[in-house]
This record gives sequence, structure tokens and C-alpha cells, in this order.
Amino acid sequence: MNIILSNASSDPIYIQIMNQIRQSILNGELKAGDSLPSIRQLAKDLQVSVITTKRAYEELEKEQLIDTVVGKGCFVSGANKDFIREQRMKRLEEKMMEVIRESKELSMKQQDVIDHMTLLFEEEQTP
Repeated sequence: MNIILSNASSDPIYIQIMNQIRQSILNGELKAGDSLPSIRQLAKDLQVSVITTKRAYEELEKEQLIDTVVGKGCFVSGANKDFIREQRMKRLEEKMMEVIRESKELSMKQQDVIDHMTLLFEEEQTP
């Protein structure tokens, strides 16, 4: 697992860690049952406080993306595919809301946004 921290980011370090692990789980790089580095090992690897990595893991556990087994470590949750899909859809909707807000600030009409999205979607599918 490769986590890259940015000092230039406005996000706190634990959020950066959490977001990157979450993304690895949601895009399938990390599968159900995969073990994560221990809190201490991750802190050492990233050269951050143990408290920082612990908080990131706790937040991921609240989201039911990882499970902690006392004495064994942290593992990617066995959450079913529907749950993971729902989580991804929620994140996609948040991004779409950002696009809607931005398009309104640009005084774009709904159809203009749809047309632009369709064009981008088609370009992405062209090899």
C-alpha cells in the first residue's frame, strides 16, 4: 500500500491517510480480508504520530470499511459488494453536486451541463 502525504494539502494528515486507504478499498486495490499495516508500522513508514494513524483507522472502522481484531490487526472489512457500491455512489453524488454548484456559478443551463458531460463521457470511452 502506497500512501503519499502532502504538506501542501489543506487536509489534516489523518484525513489524507484515510482518503487514500478508502480509495484503495473502494476501487478494489484492497480486497475484503486483506490486512493493513499495523498502526505503529504505518506511523513509522509515514513518519507521523501513532495517534494520527490510529485516528485514520478509527474513522475507517466507523465507515465499516475496515475491521480491527484485537491482537491480530486491522483488515479490510468483509462488507458486501452492494455496501461498497453504495459508498462509491455516495462519493460520486457528492462530486456531482460540486459540478452542479460550479455550473450554476457559471450560469450554465442544465442541458449545457448534460451535453458537456456526455461529450466528456464519450471522449473517455474512445481508445
